[in-house]
Amino acid sequence: MTLYIVATPIGNLDDITLRAIDTLKGVDLIAAEDTRHSGLLLQHLGIKAKLFSLHDHNEQEKVHILIEKLQSGLSIALISDAGTPLINDPGYHLVKTCRENDIKVVPIPGACAAIAALSVAGLPSDKFIYEGFLPAKSKARQDSLASLITEPRTLIFYESTHRLLDTLKDMQTIFGADKQIVLAKELTKTWETIVSFPVNELINWLNQDPSRQKGEFVLIVTGYTEVNNDIDPKAINTLKLLQKELPLKKAAAITAEIYGLKKNQLYQIGLNFED
Repeated sequence: MTLYIVATPIGNLDDITLRAIDTLKGVDLIAAEDTRHSGLLLQHLGIKAKLFSLHDHNEQEKVHILIEKLQSGLSIALISDAGTPLINDPGYHLVKTCRENDIKVVPIPGACAAIAALSVAGLPSDKFIYEGFLPAKSKARQDSLASLITEPRTLIFYESTHRLLDTLKDMQTIFGADKQIVLAKELTKTWETIVSFPVNELINWLNQDPSRQKGEFVLIVTGYTEVNNDIDPKAINTLKLLQKELPLKKAAAITAEIYGLKKNQLYQIGLNFED
C-alpha cells in the first residue's frame, strides 16, 4: 500500500534513474498524465505495466479510485509527462488524500527542469523562488511580476513558445531593461541552449532568429538588489503628487522619465507610500 512519486527524464532518456526503473517495474499500476506519451517511455525501458490516466482535468474525480486501489494493497507509481510530478504537473490532490488516509508516499527523485536550469545559470542558487507559469493575460502577468519587484531571491519561471516574447516584454516593463535573465531552452535535448542577457538584449537575441523562440523554456531571473544611491527629494515629491491622481505604475513611469531614474525603483518607493 504505497504511492511512489517517480521522476522521469525531461528530454534525454538516459536520465532515468536505476531506482526509478526498478520502481516502475515493480508496481501494480502506473498513474500517468498522458498514457500514450508515457507508454512510449515504458516501451523504451522494456516495462510492461497497466496505465491509469490522471491529469489536470480528471484528478479530483479519479483520486478516490486510486485511493481504493492503494487501500486494497496495491502499489502505484505516479509519473508526469516529464520531470518530477507535482512540479507544475498533476498529483497534488492524490498525494494530499494519501496523507489524509495514512497511505505511505515515497519520492523517487530525478530530473527537474527548474533545478537543472538553476544549477547552470550562474545566478545565486542558495535561495530561490519557483513561480512556474505566469498568467496568460498581460495585465495579470504584470501584476504578478510587480509583486516580485523587490524579491531578493533568484526567480524561476516556466514559459511556452507562444507566450515567451510577451512575458519577456512584461518583465522589461516591470523589472527594467537591464534585468539579468538566463534562458534555458530544451534542456537535455538535442537543441539545448542556455544564454544569459539583460532582458532587452535577450528579446533582441530571440528576434534575430525565430527558431530561437521555439521549444520549452525555463527563465532564471536575478533577484532584487537594493540601490544605495540617494534619490533626489524632488523626485520623491513628484511621485507623491502624481500618485494622488494616477495609478502607481503610471506615476512611477512619469517620474522616472522626468528625473532619469529607474521606474521599478520608484514603483517600490510608491508601494511604501501606500503602506
